[in-house]
Amino acid sequence: MRLSQHLRPVLDMLFPPRCVSCGRLGTFLCDTCLQEAQAIDARVCIHCGVPMTQRGQCPHCRIDPPTPLRAIRGVFFFQGPIRQGIHSLKYEGRHELAPILARPLAQYLHDHPIPLDFIVPVPLHPERQAQRGYNQSALLARALGRLRHLPVHEHALQRIRATQSQTHLSRQERLANVRGAFAATENLKNARVLLVDDVATTGATLRACAQALQQAGATHIWALTVARAHPPYPIEVQMGNNTRIPP
Repeated sequence: MRLSQHLRPVLDMLFPPRCVSCGRLGTFLCDTCLQEAQAIDARVCIHCGVPMTQRGQCPHCRIDPPTPLRAIRGVFFFQGPIRQGIHSLKYEGRHELAPILARPLAQYLHDHPIPLDFIVPVPLHPERQAQRGYNQSALLARALGRLRHLPVHEHALQRIRATQSQTHLSRQERLANVRGAFAATENLKNARVLLVDDVATTGATLRACAQALQQAGATHIWALTVARAHPPYPIEVQMGNNTRIPP
């Protein structure tokens, strides 16, 4: 564990936590900002979960749905307070944000129940995790597991191949980039699994993870993320709605 993590409680006493979005004292992401974050409503692709102007199948999933994933869902648009919160969790070591960001995930599962045996976080490559010191998806999965009383199989998946950044890749390049990058480490026969990650864009990483889980025997695989980013290709999407989700 990094020295900064040992010192953080002392630093927080000297410099109380402030909301990463509005600066309000007392928490790293306040309830007001969380309530004002723009949630994704039911008008999404039934397969990949990309927001659209109406519920149905997006053009890509009509041709190539994200099997073996049953569905991908994101709770918020990747903007505003949610983007700031994820960035602080992911790059600034603010572990305290994980339970805050996991609350909307737990609320989503309460509102949209699915039968699950356990949660699996999307893994980082060992070199990347060593550099960062932690896996933000694992922190989210642990917090969600506590809230929903579900076990977390944190090491059921491993990333066996380092991949280049997906940021500037097309959809097909993203799919190829992560193909075969993951492997399961457990026998998952007949398992019902929820994959958890911070952000989904095209869903390529989640799809590659699901393929590894299926190869190990999992039969029902869903994916849930805190946020959904705008995909880097043209699609009929509905961005910036004013729907809210309870904190």
